[in-house]
Amino acid sequence: MVVSDASIRNNITISIAHVHLYLNKTIYHAVNITSTEAELFAIRCSINQTVQIPDVAYIIVVIDVMYAAYHIFNSSIYYSYQHQSIAILKELSKFFNKDSLNSIKFLDCPSNDNWLLYLLVDKETKVFNLILLLSYKSSWDFERKIKCDNILKTWKMMFQASYVRGRYFFDLLDNDLHIIESLYSKEGLWIKYFSHSNFLYVRTTRAIINHAPIEEYHLCFFLNKDFSCLCGNYPIKTRYHILHKCKRFNKYWNPR
Repeated sequence: MVVSDASIRNNITISIAHVHLYLNKTIYHAVNITSTEAELFAIRCSINQTVQIPDVAYIIVVIDVMYAAYHIFNSSIYYSYQHQSIAILKELSKFFNKDSLNSIKFLDCPSNDNWLLYLLVDKETKVFNLILLLSYKSSWDFERKIKCDNILKTWKMMFQASYVRGRYFFDLLDNDLHIIESLYSKEGLWIKYFSHSNFLYVRTTRAIINHAPIEEYHLCFFLNKDFSCLCGNYPIKTRYHILHKCKRFNKYWNPR
């Protein structure tokens, strides 16, 4: 079993992997890279060590977010991570070629689950302290992260200060009923759940900004039209009614 994690502090990324068989530990630090790159490197190092151990037929990789593992098997899409994914797949091909019954499994273990073996790794990544003496280059993905963060900050300031701000934006809430804000790290907090389908992503965006072909939107342009919902219980088919009240839709999905 392999337990890995990565953490960023002052642009220094530390990734640690524990191999629970001979209790090997790999510590790696880098400057100006993203947590995704560090997570992949930790997985790469741990798999490289694990497949060298005789008689290992089943590997379990425990990570705090599953998105890092997805990048391993999407090397043709995520170009910035290809060098890591190719190296991991090369090791795995050797592992699978040893025996057709060999297998690997990735398990998602969020930090708030407070699992002891993961908490040990997570704690080590946060207490690691490194003092930089020289300047360092930035990875391509880290540069993109900085630019996107700056764009988000600028957009938030302009959006909040704008007098023409739209009135119908839909606030997405987490399990604690806190508003989910736009983030770049780890592919954001909600975009990653819709990125597998452009069609679903477009429909989600329409729901958030209330720019959808429903009666509430048509009301702005066709004043003489009937805007009632087909369920017969609401005079105007609004976004709120569709997501929370309408019996024609609420059996299909949970608005949260």
